[in-house]
Amino acid sequence: MANPLLLEICVESVDHAIAAERGGADRIELCTDLASGGITPSAELMQSARQQVQVPIHALIRPRAGDFCYSDSEFAEMRSQIGAAKQLGMDGVVLGILDQRANVDIERTRALVEFAKPLSVTFHRAFDATHNLERSLEDVMQTGASRILTSAGKSRALDGLPALARLVRGAGTRIRIMPCGGINSENVAHIVRTTSAQEIHSSAGTSTAHSDGNGGSGALSVEAGSGARPELFEQKVAKLVNVLGGIARDERKR
Repeated sequence: MANPLLLEICVESVDHAIAAERGGADRIELCTDLASGGITPSAELMQSARQQVQVPIHALIRPRAGDFCYSDSEFAEMRSQIGAAKQLGMDGVVLGILDQRANVDIERTRALVEFAKPLSVTFHRAFDATHNLERSLEDVMQTGASRILTSAGKSRALDGLPALARLVRGAGTRIRIMPCGGINSENVAHIVRTTSAQEIHSSAGTSTAHSDGNGGSGALSVEAGSGARPELFEQKVAKLVNVLGGIARDERKR
């Protein structure tokens, strides 16, 4: 574990983005409507966050709640949302498209990755709704995305640790695997040491499952920490940062 561990914090307000930065977060994922699993933030929210936060911001590109198989008009909307994110100074976007068989839609995802350049692209937890994670890993790599946000098909990262570790090993240096789902200061050390992941995603709270619109467990689960008071949210982020810093220091001593 030669590289420093990176902490991404998911927020849906400027106040929480500021709190996350003050707590020591390395990167922000910005979205809105977390109660539905998150959708694309408004242009106003992206602009305000960019003006008040210095760390990198990645905007969620998800035109609606529910599944991840999008119509042509929804695909065009996603492209437009990426264009807005580029104009408003976002550093990356977070997206995912599946086909009708719940496989990664390589062609349309690749088109959005190309359009998003030079922004970094994270393939989000639509990945967890696919049937074969190992095959989907290879599929996502064909799209040109930089990382995959995943809890290995489970609601919480803790429940998917063996699969997450396999994904990290399978990815190697080709793409980053970023565990997520119920990650907090009490369990993050175990998750990092078990998976060897270099990037961690959290909302500094506890995951709760939500409907994906098709009667199943939502691939984008909500983490309740985003609703905490900003000062409490900052403290939770700082605890995560302290734990990750301790892991990095221990690794350097070896």
